[in-house]
Amino acid sequence: MARPEPNISRLRNLGDKSQEWLNDIGITDRASLEKIGSVETYRILKERGYKVSMLLVYALEAALMDIDWRELPLQLKSELKAAVKSL
Repeated sequence: MARPEPNISRLRNLGDKSQEWLNDIGITDRASLEKIGSVETYRILKERGYKVSMLLVYALEAALMDIDWRELPLQLKSELKAAVKSL
């Protein structure tokens, strides 16, 4: 039997405010975050006027990997930073 998909509040690294922002743009579970991706989620939130930072991108990416955001490999952080810079 497949495990149920966790809702956004069950993912690591995401506080109440981040969860509220994600819910506001329709990201309510892991699957919707995976589909949109951390960088695109950042872009949408920023475009809508939310005060987002690179830390949110790291938190989202790490949430998908089920690790603490501080454990993201440096190379991945660099790639994420470059992707955000190119938006």
